[in-house]
Amino acid sequence: MKKQDTSAEFDIIEQQCADLFANKNRDYGSAWRVLRLPSLTDQIYIKARRVRSIQETGITRVNEGIIPEFIGIVNYSVMALVQLEKGVEEGEPVALSADEILNMFHHHMKTTKELMLKKNHDYGEAWRQMRITSLTDIILMKLLRIKSIEDNKGKTLVSEGLAANYQDIINYAMFALIRLTLENEQMS
Repeated sequence: MKKQDTSAEFDIIEQQCADLFANKNRDYGSAWRVLRLPSLTDQIYIKARRVRSIQETGITRVNEGIIPEFIGIVNYSVMALVQLEKGVEEGEPVALSADEILNMFHHHMKTTKELMLKKNHDYGEAWRQMRITSLTDIILMKLLRIKSIEDNKGKTLVSEGLAANYQDIINYAMFALIRLTLENEQMS
């Protein structure tokens, strides 16, 4: 990823996220299909809080840095979009094939990328000048918005709904991953 090409950079990071998503599916199946949206929101929140803690203290006691956490934020957000679309599986989740899982993943990433490209055009790639800590804070803010919408039973007066907020979270996490990847390449 030498030249700045947001679409291509997004695709590279998406594939890394999809590979982990597929591998976790091989290990655990589609057990996540029983998770209700607030549970997924809380999982994303935990990951975002850990990123912020690492950013603030520079200390980790678990041998994983912030890149795996941002990937987790992306993947749990995709799970939330799937749950919004398909509904929560009650009881034993229906086993989904690896192809079905990846098709759902890539479908939601495609629509999220399309949204990002439109916004990125209008905002002129401003995220490239943002601090990664700010991207983390915006993800946390979006999560608090989601929690409020969930507490209000999904009703909003003038605000974007749940799906738009999950998509924004994915895009901010993808921006962070692109930036971190580029920084790691420059250090090599």
